[in-house]
Amino acid sequence: MSNPTELRDPDHFEADVGVMHVARVYAEALLDAAGKENKADDVLQELRDFIDGVLTPNPELAEFFANKTVSKEKKAELLNKVLPGRVSDVLANFILVLNEHERLDLLRPILSAYIDLNNKRARRVVVQVRSAVPLLDHQRERLASELRKAFRQEPVLEAQVDPDLLGGLIVRVGDWLYDASVKSRLATLQNQLNERSLHATTQP
Repeated sequence: MSNPTELRDPDHFEADVGVMHVARVYAEALLDAAGKENKADDVLQELRDFIDGVLTPNPELAEFFANKTVSKEKKAELLNKVLPGRVSDVLANFILVLNEHERLDLLRPILSAYIDLNNKRARRVVVQVRSAVPLLDHQRERLASELRKAFRQEPVLEAQVDPDLLGGLIVRVGDWLYDASVKSRLATLQNQLNERSLHATTQP
């Protein structure tokens, strides 16, 4: 098993950076097109549904679209059967353009970049929340209100239940972290007790 602290292959890292850069360019183009029709959020949902509802349950289909040895004509033929009635013209045209440029393998990174760009344009901020038990509606509303005041952006809560926390919650926004979990408080208390014990044993 590889060491988790081991440095990544620099060539692989550069490839990832290159892929994300290209994906972001395409995502921005899609967002611009969707924005002109006031459908930025609708197109986001369509793209997510297409990936989660069509490609993910059918890995052989995803592999077919990502396979560079398959002609774009064959892919276009299948896309013209799959897309109509499932997505808007904006997204259908975009996916067909991706196919023309042989970039269908970028659909997932494009989705990730689109979400980030769309949130920034709409002044939304993604907030990751971990709690020992599911948050109640009034707790979510209070947390969202506090975050709205603090960051002056609309918070998008991504809640996750983590029983190991015992109680309380952990909130992360980008690099900012607020740890109010019972587990963290217990660890802090244990450290304080250890320090006091060490201090007592070193006294003459």
